[in-house]
Amino acid sequence: MDNFISDLPFIKLPTEKQKILIVDDDTSILDLLDHFLQRKGFDCKCAENGKKALELLEASPFTIVITDLIMPQIDGMELLKIVKESWPDTDVIVMTGYTKNFTYTDVIRAGASDFVQKPFTLDEIEAKLQRLIKERQLRHTLKRLSVRDGLTDLFNRRFFDHKLKEEVTRALRQKYPLYLLLLDIDKFKEVNDMQGHQEGDKVLVTLADTLKSSTRDHVDLLFRFGGDEFAVLIPYASEDQAVAIAERIRSNFLNKVSSDVTISMGLAKIDPSLKDPEKTKKKLFLDADEALYSAKKDGGNKLVIKGSHTTKD
Repeated sequence: MDNFISDLPFIKLPTEKQKILIVDDDTSILDLLDHFLQRKGFDCKCAENGKKALELLEASPFTIVITDLIMPQIDGMELLKIVKESWPDTDVIVMTGYTKNFTYTDVIRAGASDFVQKPFTLDEIEAKLQRLIKERQLRHTLKRLSVRDGLTDLFNRRFFDHKLKEEVTRALRQKYPLYLLLLDIDKFKEVNDMQGHQEGDKVLVTLADTLKSSTRDHVDLLFRFGGDEFAVLIPYASEDQAVAIAERIRSNFLNKVSSDVTISMGLAKIDPSLKDPEKTKKKLFLDADEALYSAKKDGGNKLVIKGSHTTKD
């Protein structure tokens, strides 16, 4: 399974540096693990009890926590429960010398990723960490596969439905503008019919690459619905800024694409007067879809803005 996923051309396994929090009231254990893991290239912090560990987690989340079970104030089992509730993506390795108090089954059932019995060897700690890191990579890769379009690596339609409601809810709560831009490739069927699906795929990838290079990194959200339909969620923007993004996409696409195709676009703004996120989401999509239909009906290769008499040819 690992080899299959790593061979997919559009998948990059996570390579971020692991950040590890070591928690134990025995300072000799803290010093030993901290020194060993730092030498192995890990970014480590130490906490002498569960309370201090939570303070560090609040300040900067960690990817992995290695914690003792028997500690004053907040013990390892309580810390484990809080970590899994507040930072569910953080993995926890539990270590203890009191096997009569807790079993391997107890800690795994409570949410731990692994269990280490004291006294342990450093080789054992390293092996468990390496296995855990591979599992994290696989988990993140599978999550990525579930929300991405295989051809373009943009988010897919299923994730769009989830993200649209999330973004609309946030925009209503924080009172900032949110635009939805829907795009459709004009004459795309002719490309597939006359030049073949391989050439059609090139056009789709070209548009996806254009969307990535023409929008704001880590702000605008890009989606492929399937076929030749795409969408961009544009938060924190005025109408002029949203129009500029749309026009930049259209211009850059026409400069890049080799086939005789253009794009039609429909732009709509969130209606904050509706208040209800579900109704607001539906209206935003319908408004953008209606604007896109108008652009297509009017010959294509243009932007229509819902609620405005403006049409950008």
